[in-house]
Amino acid sequence: MAAGAVIRGSHDPESRMNKPENAQSTHRQSILALGEPVPPAAMWRTAAHVANTGIFVILLIAAIDLARPVLLPVTAAFIVTMMVGPLSSRAEGWGVPAVLTAFVLWLLVIGAFYGVLLLVAVPAMEWIGRAPEIGQTIAQKLNVLHGPFGVLQSLRDTLLPDNQKGSIGVDIVSFIQPVLSIVAPGIGQVLIFFGTLFFMLLGRSQIRRVSVAMFHERELKLRVLKIFNEIEHSLTGYLSTVTVINLCVGVGSGVIAWVTGLPDPVAWAVLGFVLNYIPYIGALVVEIAMFVVGLVGFETLTHAMLPPLLYLAMGTAEGHFITPSVMGHRLTLNPLTVFLSLVFWTWLWGPVGAFISVPLLIIGMVAVEHLFPRDEPALPE
Repeated sequence: MAAGAVIRGSHDPESRMNKPENAQSTHRQSILALGEPVPPAAMWRTAAHVANTGIFVILLIAAIDLARPVLLPVTAAFIVTMMVGPLSSRAEGWGVPAVLTAFVLWLLVIGAFYGVLLLVAVPAMEWIGRAPEIGQTIAQKLNVLHGPFGVLQSLRDTLLPDNQKGSIGVDIVSFIQPVLSIVAPGIGQVLIFFGTLFFMLLGRSQIRRVSVAMFHERELKLRVLKIFNEIEHSLTGYLSTVTVINLCVGVGSGVIAWVTGLPDPVAWAVLGFVLNYIPYIGALVVEIAMFVVGLVGFETLTHAMLPPLLYLAMGTAEGHFITPSVMGHRLTLNPLTVFLSLVFWTWLWGPVGAFISVPLLIIGMVAVEHLFPRDEPALPE
């Protein structure tokens, strides 16, 4: 019976008639399966994870932006506390009371802050008071641009109604109002910064102990402690080296101002020292300021271009040759990463964000390096 059934299955006309239909239906099902628009479940899960991550990142950035009045000074105080951490450790090892160490370091930070502010503010206020005169002088010396400005004036008169027409110039009131809107909240942030800095310096050891005690496993405790130590070591090493380099840049700025005849060489030295902490943008601001002051004080355009060109040459030598050779490969950061960090924190937190962009980048890199360690290749036996 089994053999007969096999023979009947191979020679039965009904079997031969049904086989092409079954093959066609199987072929149609395979085509539908290939062209099915609905993605598999794994793809939906990946899309959901990506969407959740994107929403979290957007909400995090929005929260950081909204919390700027408090979070910015607190972050700056944390960075300064990490920078002077080794000094606190040495003082603690010598038996100096924590209150005295915190108070002395706090006074040193206040003195440095107000010293820089006074050295830069006095010339700045003088130049702001001479703004109308400076504007007229610059307009006279840049009369070569009278044609383009005339075209802009004609275009403005054509597009705007009569009651909104006016001359193209510098409105001092419209310039001072945004400055006051920045300075007034800035006073409160400065107070928050110095208050937070003092208490962080005072409770530095306790902050470390509490952070380590939050984890129960010994490996995680050691990892958190290593992160704190590495952040302090990296910030202190990088920023102390940069400070020495910036001191040389500041002296060079003062010498350039003195040699070329710019007023207030000491103010230029302080400005070059402070703004060189901001990558890329700081040097550009100094060059523009030198050019504008040169336009006002010098008789020729060539003489006005001499100070910024000399500063550009010094900055090029410092950025491409001196700094990489002094810091070495360990402390050298990727220029693209530095630039993106500068753009992000300046966009989010303004000028102060530009100053702390590199320290925040260093903190992030240290944390990522310890939280997600790379697998080292096995050495050949």
